Amino acid sequence: MALIPQSFIDELMSRIDIVDVIDARVPLKKAGHEYKACCPFHNEKTPSFTVSQNKQFYHCFGCGAHGTAIGFLMEYEHLTFPESVEELARQAGMTVPYEGGRGGDTPRQASRETDDLYALMQQADDYYRQQLRDHPQRQAAVDYLKGRGLSGRIAAEFGIGYAPPGWDNLHKKLGTSAERQKQLVTTGMLIEKDEGKRYDRFRHRIMFPIRDRRGRTIAFGGRVLSDEDSPKYLNSPETPLFHKGRELYGLYEARQALRQIPRLLVVEGYMDVVSLAQFDIRYAVATLGTATTADHLQQLFKVTSEVVFCFDGDRAGREAAWRAMENALPVMREGRQIRFLFLPEGEDPDTLVRQVGQAEFEQQVSRAAPFSDYLFNRLSAQNDTASIDGRANLVEQARPLLARLPPGVYRQMMISQLAQLARIDEHRIETALSQTRPPRQRGEAGDTPPDMPGGPSRAPQRARGGQERQPFSPVRRALARLLHNPALAPEAGDPQRLAQLEIPGIDLLVAVLETLRHHPNLTTSALIERWRDTEHARHLEKLAAWQPEIDDEASLKHEFTAAIESLDRHRLEARYDMLMAKSNHGNLTLEEKVEIRQLSSQLFH
Repeated sequence: MALIPQSFIDELMSRIDIVDVIDARVPLKKAGHEYKACCPFHNEKTPSFTVSQNKQFYHCFGCGAHGTAIGFLMEYEHLTFPESVEELARQAGMTVPYEGGRGGDTPRQASRETDDLYALMQQADDYYRQQLRDHPQRQAAVDYLKGRGLSGRIAAEFGIGYAPPGWDNLHKKLGTSAERQKQLVTTGMLIEKDEGKRYDRFRHRIMFPIRDRRGRTIAFGGRVLSDEDSPKYLNSPETPLFHKGRELYGLYEARQALRQIPRLLVVEGYMDVVSLAQFDIRYAVATLGTATTADHLQQLFKVTSEVVFCFDGDRAGREAAWRAMENALPVMREGRQIRFLFLPEGEDPDTLVRQVGQAEFEQQVSRAAPFSDYLFNRLSAQNDTASIDGRANLVEQARPLLARLPPGVYRQMMISQLAQLARIDEHRIETALSQTRPPRQRGEAGDTPPDMPGGPSRAPQRARGGQERQPFSPVRRALARLLHNPALAPEAGDPQRLAQLEIPGIDLLVAVLETLRHHPNLTTSALIERWRDTEHARHLEKLAAWQPEIDDEASLKHEFTAAIESLDRHRLEARYDMLMAKSNHGNLTLEEKVEIRQLSSQLFH
């Protein structure tokens, strides 16, 4: 596998200016030492997106997005890491060198292979659309779509097509070589049996192309046209292009139709999204055969500040709503709204909007239950809040849920609401929450990292004005100041003396100090890029977002050296404790006896 040399990344980070990179895509305004704009990753009216020219780092205080110029291009333009490096190198007039020889797949080759898959999916998309227009058996699909009230304009806008009956229509059309057939299997368009036989996955179905944020077709959903066939809806499998836990049907179309998206309505099926669009409700999206995930919620809140979940009113719908609520807890904070709309039993958004019309349907969406009401009403219905036992049980059920909310005003208000319902003091609930270790889900949105790798879950949060809500550990204090100004590194002296400490994060601090010892001119962004794709990357990026109350060289130097001195004291105390334990058995050498007297003088005089 070919790699981009780290030395090239360091040089690139020193040559490009993140302000120029972002300003070319999101106009920035000077604000003191930094630059500001409305965040491109979520909907907001007051700018909370800041770009530091000194650090070469961006951070949004609203949605938490942050990173280097490379990370910005990967997120904003949906580029891969090599593609982002290539783009920045082009702007800087540099040529990207690749290591690893010609034998393996280089990033460029891998990128070309991925481009080939995208091109193939677009050809499949074109093929299905053409079949809806021209195939002799298309009438069943046309009649179904007309019966659902769809116009040709909406069908064309969503790219709806038709997969004709037969086992090898797409196979014959696009599988013109062994390599193409292999690619069709990779994209999930063909199914390959053990004996090497390949056949079309989608047959005699209405086809709904699933598009990514850039409008590229990455998968399909197929609605069956024959009652005896099953399943009713069939999705593409997981592929290199498509991960159902990350994608939302209709999100691309909503962003194309609306310049501003005040809310997004999450429904269950393709036809719900398309039918609502027919009634000029252009902000509906659907999950793809899976419950709403943390990744889905991250995508939604990058586009809007309000999400409304729409569920059937039956038992299955209510269970799905509760799962969505649980997954949403880690991302809920002030400035974000989640609501829950339950439809009359037997109705779906498609049938209901036909009955009541656009205006009344949107009124029902506006009246959807707020997140807090839904959570507390559900729990209250399960407990007798008139009794002490019932209220105690209510607190016990709510405790692990509220513990998953991120620190902030919203969490505090939820605690206040629970205190009112349970008729107890807020402080008691806060104490109970502090003793609750919320269950952590892999990849959970808004998941705060532990103090450092291997440490307890206590990520400090910083207010907009720069105030730390909880004190940083000495390791985090040192790293935060170091990332703010890498030139502080020499003040730490030889970092290897700290390597013997057994405290969370010390290995990372020592590694960063050693890196700066050998590469003293690295910028903050270059430093962060050295840890990309490691377990430490997220921690470094969060610490890089820290801003000092007083940004002057003397204060930063004092805070950094104080943190190092605290670690040194911890090191000396650990050594002293070890020698004292050894002395209890009378096993000290002469040198160790001298050392213990010296340590005692240093620590206690």
